[in-house]
Amino acid sequence: MLYYDPLDPACKSQRGAVARGSEVLFQTYFTEGGETSFSAEVCILRFYTDEGEEFSFPMHRGKEGFYAKVRFSRAGLYFYDFRLEDGQFLGRGALRRGEVSYHPLPWQVTVYEEPYAAPDWFEGGVMYQVFPDRFFRAGDRMPKPWQTLRPDWGGQPSFRPNEFGKVLNNDFFGGDLEGIRRKLPYLASLHVTALYLNPIFEAYSNHRYDTGDYTKIDGLLGTEEDFSRLTADAEKYGIRIILDGVFNHTGDDSRYFNKYGRYDSVGAYQSTSSPYADWYSFHRFPDTYDSWWGIETLPALNEGSESYQKFLLGKDGIVRTWLRKGAAGFRLDVADELPDFFVEGIRTALKAEKPDAILLGEVWEDASDKISYGVRRKYFQGRELDSVMNYPLKNAIIHFVRTGETHELRETVCMLLDNYPKTALNCLMNSLSTHDTPRILTVLGGKECSTKEEMARTSLSPEEREIALEKVRMAAVLQFTLPGVPCIYYGDEAGMEGYMDPFCRGCFPWGSADEELTAFFERLGKLRTALEPAVFRSGEYHELYADRHCLVYERREGGRSVIVWCNRSSGEYRLKLRGEYTEYLTGERFAGEGTLPPHSYGILRRA
Repeated sequence: MLYYDPLDPACKSQRGAVARGSEVLFQTYFTEGGETSFSAEVCILRFYTDEGEEFSFPMHRGKEGFYAKVRFSRAGLYFYDFRLEDGQFLGRGALRRGEVSYHPLPWQVTVYEEPYAAPDWFEGGVMYQVFPDRFFRAGDRMPKPWQTLRPDWGGQPSFRPNEFGKVLNNDFFGGDLEGIRRKLPYLASLHVTALYLNPIFEAYSNHRYDTGDYTKIDGLLGTEEDFSRLTADAEKYGIRIILDGVFNHTGDDSRYFNKYGRYDSVGAYQSTSSPYADWYSFHRFPDTYDSWWGIETLPALNEGSESYQKFLLGKDGIVRTWLRKGAAGFRLDVADELPDFFVEGIRTALKAEKPDAILLGEVWEDASDKISYGVRRKYFQGRELDSVMNYPLKNAIIHFVRTGETHELRETVCMLLDNYPKTALNCLMNSLSTHDTPRILTVLGGKECSTKEEMARTSLSPEEREIALEKVRMAAVLQFTLPGVPCIYYGDEAGMEGYMDPFCRGCFPWGSADEELTAFFERLGKLRTALEPAVFRSGEYHELYADRHCLVYERREGGRSVIVWCNRSSGEYRLKLRGEYTEYLTGERFAGEGTLPPHSYGILRRA
């Protein structure tokens, strides 16, 4: 038999993605008796690409196994396996480890262009996501005629369709930029270093993903001066502002499309002579056009339009303008709907204006080998994204905490380690909830609802809530200590509940937040940013022990080490340690060994 594990440096000399020009040693090892037990004399390392290219490297046979050195001269995605003499292959099995079969699953090597590095300020930090209308209301502003300004902060967001069967999303609770600014001390107490805001540009709806004017702050949120004060004061607290870049579509009620004539412009819907005419793709003018997922209120933008590219990416374009006004980067909405050349153009504009700006993408799958509209994407080849939203890890953490099964979580972590560049890995946006998904407390509470009417009236009982809160704590320990940057969705740390949109977009419960849970998140933030910054900025991940229900891993950087455990079983484990450790959350001392109680979690630091 042969042993191969790409996460073992004895098998693959560089873990994860590699830079173009790198030479990598691939080594397979004999097992069960060594060289004499393995009769095959030939092992061929085979690479192939999406373009149909195939490269084979006969491997040298030594006393321990087969080995070959490969230099990657071109950026791209390469799939590989090992071909044996008898028609069998050594391919990818569970946890990325080698498995002999006639129909192997391949491993992959992501090869990227250098330099490829993310901003130092982002790695090792803590993100916080705010849905601006629902965070804090500091002022009173006049709504537009089609907007409903709610007086009942904390009320149920409107969710029922109107007489035409449409949910308008035009009820506003009045959260604003000044409100966010006033709460900066609170965010600093959570050790937040990056604040991600859902869209803030002028729009019809409360979610503002239907942009009306990219050049203006939405009137209910405030003014450009409010934004400047927010970014300037945030910087004093060591917090940088990341904006939501919704560049795939606009609203139909926008300056550029102007379907309802509310803007003082000639929109693309109004005339084929509009300066914005080629920003959109009409099939039958004016009522049949490309839109995001067929939603007619969200007409899709044509990224191939030179006029649109100049507007967005030019020297005085939208991307560079808002960076000059204080933003520290963008999170790209529906990044997989944007073509590669366009994402690359956004990165070029962003880095030209502010080299240490961050560019994150909304991708729900493994972003290293993502196929979108039949095209393999190039997010991690050094010219596009710094990193992405980490939905695979979110789902895996939830699965583990709900079921007690470690396998999916371990598989997901192995995939991230093997496929992602270290830069992207360190900057992954690790969320437990988002504006598009149910609240983590509700998910872990386990109450299922099939209709929005049910969701509107269903909440956890006090007993159910206590059980769910303990599960949230375990999930948060994983969120804050696995590779990447934890992103707290506003109110998760306060114990907010809520099913799918719009119930996950409720008002922050100022004055009635769960203070114990908030303090727990504060401690996790302090661990990352103040006590062990090097470990969580770029520290390596090593799995120390795992079985079906218990996982123990280490984050290590230089001489610093943090050991984390999550035991979802009803049994007790004994952990042997070299030296003395202190359990960070309880203060318990571990000298030489320690006990991991049933249904427990912990974070060990060297004493």
